[in-house]
Amino acid sequence: MSKLKNKTLLITGATRGIGFAIAKRAAEDGANIAIIAKTTAPHPKLPGTIYTAADELNQAGGNAIGIKTDIRFEDQVINAVNQTVEKFGGIDICVNNASAISITPTLQTDMKKYDLMHSVNTRGTFMTSKCCIPYLKKSDNPHILNLGPPLNMEGQWFSPHVAYTMAKYGMSMCTLGMSEELKSSGIAVNSLWPRTMINTAAVNNILASSMEDQGVSKCRTPAIMGDAAYIILTQDSKKFTGNMCVDDSTVIKSGKTDLSEYLATPDATPFPDFFVNEKDGNDIELE
Repeated sequence: MSKLKNKTLLITGATRGIGFAIAKRAAEDGANIAIIAKTTAPHPKLPGTIYTAADELNQAGGNAIGIKTDIRFEDQVINAVNQTVEKFGGIDICVNNASAISITPTLQTDMKKYDLMHSVNTRGTFMTSKCCIPYLKKSDNPHILNLGPPLNMEGQWFSPHVAYTMAKYGMSMCTLGMSEELKSSGIAVNSLWPRTMINTAAVNNILASSMEDQGVSKCRTPAIMGDAAYIILTQDSKKFTGNMCVDDSTVIKSGKTDLSEYLATPDATPFPDFFVNEKDGNDIELE
């Protein structure tokens, strides 16, 4: 059964990687998808534009549009939400995927990078959610999904890159607070984070200087995040909310125990991602 058929998803940063994988899984169900991102021209290190992504999603069975948006600016986010509603008649799901990263210690983090991470990650998530909420309230199974980590307040997750951790944790703090705030409106708010490194352009660019294969042998593919997000977004929004989900635990709890199809290479040994402890994600209960 196509659970997301004719549902409308607004996804930030969905031109490539994890955001695109989430969009593609929804497109396979026949969903409407608004790709909210900045990339309109090809980039030498970052594949995909809002237009190529929309074309690919349409070929996969979806109904997609790309809307050029910098989520640091309120007027652009409001415009993107309005265009989405005008095109598809409403919004059922908001996926806050867009993120900026600089894994640098304090003295090596310039304030321009600090401001960028907090403007995109925490503020962008808050503002995009805020703009979508009036329309989500009209949906019969509304969801907000934030690509943020479990809130493990342990020094090991902060000390190597304080600014980045604060910005990513801000996304999950939106989950923690909004899930309670919006419970009476029936809007689910959950987070999703990968257990291991995911083979994306961002990860490859970060690891390129230290690994010959750009880290592919240490990664899973973005498809595991797409499948995990699909599972979350098809839960009953009135029952499944406030969860800090982890991709492999979510997929396993849905009934799939063999995760070999998600290896970036057949012999890959996935390397743990930031912020995740072994127990994280194991306590969620699916329908």
